[in-house]
Amino acid sequence: MAEYRQFCGLARALDVIGDRWNLLIVRELLIAERRHHELKAALPGIATNLLSERLRDLADAGVIERREEPGRRPVSYVLTELGRDLREPVLGLVRWGARRMTAGPRPDDVVQPQWIALALEALLPSTGMPEGAILLRADGCEFTLRTSRRGSHVEPGATVEPDATVDAPAAVILGLFAGALPQAGPALAAARIDDPAGHLDAVLTRIATQDRTDAARS
Repeated sequence: MAEYRQFCGLARALDVIGDRWNLLIVRELLIAERRHHELKAALPGIATNLLSERLRDLADAGVIERREEPGRRPVSYVLTELGRDLREPVLGLVRWGARRMTAGPRPDDVVQPQWIALALEALLPSTGMPEGAILLRADGCEFTLRTSRRGSHVEPGATVEPDATVDAPAAVILGLFAGALPQAGPALAAARIDDPAGHLDAVLTRIATQDRTDAARS
């Protein structure tokens, strides 16, 4: 692991997480613990030996740890307390990077449904959301987005009776909630949306209002 040799908090952080793939490994472990082959599947393009090297480096730095399983099954990797402290910096980078996603995915971009939960945590306003639940179905995965005036969070699976349902590819769902796709646009033509009480529309309006407020402040 290369080091910058600078007495600076940013440089010291980048000493640990600045190498290519490290933060994406952290992203996956913020979503859930993963085994080696699950991380390999979630990070197309990374070589098996490079993934093993990155996992060793992050473990040596105290960011992740190996969790042994009984019966000689493969170990899984989890974030330590130090690693979980990266949640807010990662969410901040997701928000910053969302500005570069307005054109939609490039032809060779990979989009995986498990990224929805972390992305929505980063993109949704923390307060002032309408009360309700939205069921999101993306590429064989289900999530429940629960919103309220006190905050919003995403749960895996269909956990409550939803006020609205969105069944669409993960890229479309990410684009919709990031404000990159208009509801009447062609990208949503293939999506199946059920919003009988207008809850989804109210959530998207709240997101757009927050985006305009943030833009005015900047």
